[in-house]
Amino acid sequence: MTNRRLAILGAGNMGRAIIGGLLRSGTRPEHLQVGERSGEQRALLSRELGLSSSADNAAAVRGATVVVVAVKPSDVIAVLAPLAALLESERPLLISVAAGIRIATLAAATGGGIEIVRAMPNRAALVGAGATGLYAPSQVGAAARASAAQVLGSVGEVAWVASEDALDVVTALSGSGPAYFFLLAEHMAEAAQALGLEAPIARQLARMTLYGAGVLARSGDADLARLRAEVTSPGGTTEAALRVFERAKLREIIAQALGAAVKRGHELAASGPKP
Repeated sequence: MTNRRLAILGAGNMGRAIIGGLLRSGTRPEHLQVGERSGEQRALLSRELGLSSSADNAAAVRGATVVVVAVKPSDVIAVLAPLAALLESERPLLISVAAGIRIATLAAATGGGIEIVRAMPNRAALVGAGATGLYAPSQVGAAARASAAQVLGSVGEVAWVASEDALDVVTALSGSGPAYFFLLAEHMAEAAQALGLEAPIARQLARMTLYGAGVLARSGDADLARLRAEVTSPGGTTEAALRVFERAKLREIIAQALGAAVKRGHELAASGPKP
């Protein structure tokens, strides 16, 4: 990836996360071209990462072998349509991180002559600990797939899914997932406070418990059931708490929550922008 020229269209949170990850993984600054219409965001790029950028997306795309589309889903068509002729001529790999915008829509907006990969990263990409689902149609070659994995791998772990519909499940699981864990930690802190712990201490311990559990989950063989069992002594406090979760049908609640997120993902994709 260090010898390829990459264009990042959009320098919001996710765009900057990917830029930062690429720089940390060895991409040279002169091999990165950034298109961003906001003067404030361009100034932020210069100040934080020492990168120059342009309000002209065509200038950013020209000469790039990989183009990452990191704009809001509602802006994807407006950004890509004016670049269609240039993209057909240059034929870079296009990677879209815009949630809900399907391959067919991206292909129609760009003329249909380039390889396209969809990526669903999550917010933890901002700190290099992202979880990203990737999908590419069968006509996308091995080299393009490897490039997409390298780009998104610079901000965390990647996993390929077999169908585009599966990206809606990825969105429900890892895309929205950080909010679920934050909510649990938030409620744990509130419960500890109600039981007599001072609020700052309750929040501190909840945050560190969340962080530590994540580190443990990523270590070793990452067998979640085994990790849970190792914390759960027979007849102990953890077992008592887990039994409450079981009686409240936590498994069913989680299944319903992810199902609702997947359903909403399908709805957003169906009502999203069309070329």
